[in-house]
Amino acid sequence: MAFPGTYNFSYYRGDTFEFVISPKSANGTTFSLDSFTGSGAEANFVISDVRGSAGDQTIAQAVVDDVLDTVTCTITPTVGRSLTAGSYVYDVEIVSTTGTIHTLVTGTITVTDDISGAV
Repeated sequence: MAFPGTYNFSYYRGDTFEFVISPKSANGTTFSLDSFTGSGAEANFVISDVRGSAGDQTIAQAVVDDVLDTVTCTITPTVGRSLTAGSYVYDVEIVSTTGTIHTLVTGTITVTDDISGAV
């Protein structure tokens, strides 16, 4: 597999932020997500203050599209407002209908307070 990849980004607290993952196999071909939808399958976008299970975790949205073979990850304003200014780590993983887990992307998020004054 050609993942996990790394994607580090900055985020303004309370905004909507979205990115799309198009997983590839080691040879560069599209990685089929057919077995990552349906009963028992899931996608997880987990943000935490530290790496590992001891961290304070925030769950953001991850949606698998098995037609386009993509995973769309979104931090909504509601989720984003629960984050304070600072640095976080995150992982995006998918779980197949048979329980196989793949971490697609990992990275850091730098959160900046919303400068508009509306919170």
